[in-house]
Amino acid sequence: MNTRHFSQLPKPYLAYPKVIQGLIFKKPKAEKVLPQVEYVVDSFKVDQKHLKAYNEVCGFKNNGYIPAIYLTVLSQSLQMHMMTAEAFPFPVLGLVHIRNQVKQYRKIGVNESLTLSCKFGELQPHDKGVQFDFITTVKVGDEVVVEALTTYLSRQKSKGKAAAKIVENKTPDYELNAEWEILENTGRRYAMTSGDFNLIHIHALMAKAFGFKQAIAHGMWTKAKALSSLALPDAYEADVWFKLPLYLPSKVQFLTAKAANDTEILIRNSKNQKPHVTGTVTAI
Repeated sequence: MNTRHFSQLPKPYLAYPKVIQGLIFKKPKAEKVLPQVEYVVDSFKVDQKHLKAYNEVCGFKNNGYIPAIYLTVLSQSLQMHMMTAEAFPFPVLGLVHIRNQVKQYRKIGVNESLTLSCKFGELQPHDKGVQFDFITTVKVGDEVVVEALTTYLSRQKSKGKAAAKIVENKTPDYELNAEWEILENTGRRYAMTSGDFNLIHIHALMAKAFGFKQAIAHGMWTKAKALSSLALPDAYEADVWFKLPLYLPSKVQFLTAKAANDTEILIRNSKNQKPHVTGTVTAI
């Protein structure tokens, strides 16, 4: 495992020229192997002005603490550079974000000095191609305060047996928590804070070029919107699956079902009831 150290978070937009090159120069046909590399930002403090802008877009309160999902979003900068600076075997454009897991072991103050690291997980078969994880770890000194998994799917002809799917035994007894009007400019507003300017999120015309009828909301914005609407414990795990695209604009319903230490969440279309996000928030 090679480790590359950074004195500050690299800018995600610096990776975009190589992303565009991937549309022109195809990856060579070879065995798909993920780079054995870890990127580490050795010590930094969050930009509180940037955090405030993120909180405003996603609905979090400015209460002196950092939402764990915000730190996962910061790690996407490392992910972009890992996919463009290393021998990454798949085209970046076309990857589908299918799952995100975040564990927060305690509240993190906005003035704490952090270490952020990211590395690849293992390739696994999927019935629509192959999937892989980015593994993110956030520390304060030697103390792990946040861990996260970001799972992507690369669509392709699949060989071999797909990873086992999680089968739900029963549908949770959901109750309507809120109904949201998601505005057309949500993707652009979130891109300005997250640095994720994937064209499918920015404008309908750009999204249509990639086969979508309208621009679609970022999955990580949708998850953040849900988490900001809950009374989260100091230590928790939030595990969500991204289902059908959430087109912009849209009207959606946010539903929850509570049982013991778990809160099941569901974001679905208000008209046809089709799911956009499902998941579980668990106190730990």
